[in-house]
Amino acid sequence: MNKILNYGSLNIDKIFSLDHIVKPGETIASYAYKSNAGGKGCNQAGALAKAGCEVYMAGKTGVDGLFILELLKNCNVNVDFVNTDSLVSGQALIQVSKDGQNSIILSPGANMENTCAEIDKTFENFSKGDYLILQNEINNIEYLINKGYEKKMVICFNPSPFTNEILTLPLKKVDYFFVNEVEASQMVDSKDINNFQNILDKLNSKFSNSKIIMTVGKQGANYSYKNEQYHQEIIDAPVVDTTAAGDTFMGYFIASIINNLSADKALYYATKASAVTVSKEGALISIPKKEEIFV
Repeated sequence: MNKILNYGSLNIDKIFSLDHIVKPGETIASYAYKSNAGGKGCNQAGALAKAGCEVYMAGKTGVDGLFILELLKNCNVNVDFVNTDSLVSGQALIQVSKDGQNSIILSPGANMENTCAEIDKTFENFSKGDYLILQNEINNIEYLINKGYEKKMVICFNPSPFTNEILTLPLKKVDYFFVNEVEASQMVDSKDINNFQNILDKLNSKFSNSKIIMTVGKQGANYSYKNEQYHQEIIDAPVVDTTAAGDTFMGYFIASIINNLSADKALYYATKASAVTVSKEGALISIPKKEEIFV
């Protein structure tokens, strides 16, 4: 099986449970508080490992985040390529409302301190056909994309959180894009955010050699590659917390592809896994194991 290198973020999630997301100028009290492991890189690595993949996490965390590495190891993620730093780990302040919606403030911390020398040393352990998973919560993304392309790895990119700098990256080297409808519309500069098919077609045209996976909330998920397109309806589940739902979706989609399943089957299992995730509290801890999904 192909190895997976997830070069991404490791955050300490500080989660406040609230009646509703705080409005400007408003002060409200939370009725619960938790601190968990999180970050897109961490969550996606956990999802991939729980889906049965051979996953190696790379990135940087402070000594305050060493517990995250222990949790990842418990998920069978190899953390040998995570460097520790004297800086504070990445932090995420998460508001979770009673209806399961969330609002997140990020402080990148050590996530923005990855060096090219560290990246070079890590890539010595990977080769052609291995997968490189990237998000936009760490530094040196351009260097990482170029390095993965040079190694002939399969590059999967989740351009979140979206910034205009993303459009300056060598995106034609990306094999798989994982986007929601907002990120997709920003990538093609579309003002008609509700015209999902038009956005998908524009992405397909702009990145004709890339496979596009676009989630659209309650409207389900879509896959597009050249003339091949699939749509997957959502799988109903009680919504408790939407944190890590997208990361779970990405992890299980890639795991399905690595296991030689078709794109439409991958959409189904990814949707099923994310439905389980939203029905539980937390990020990494809410991601289901493969025995719950591949049945």
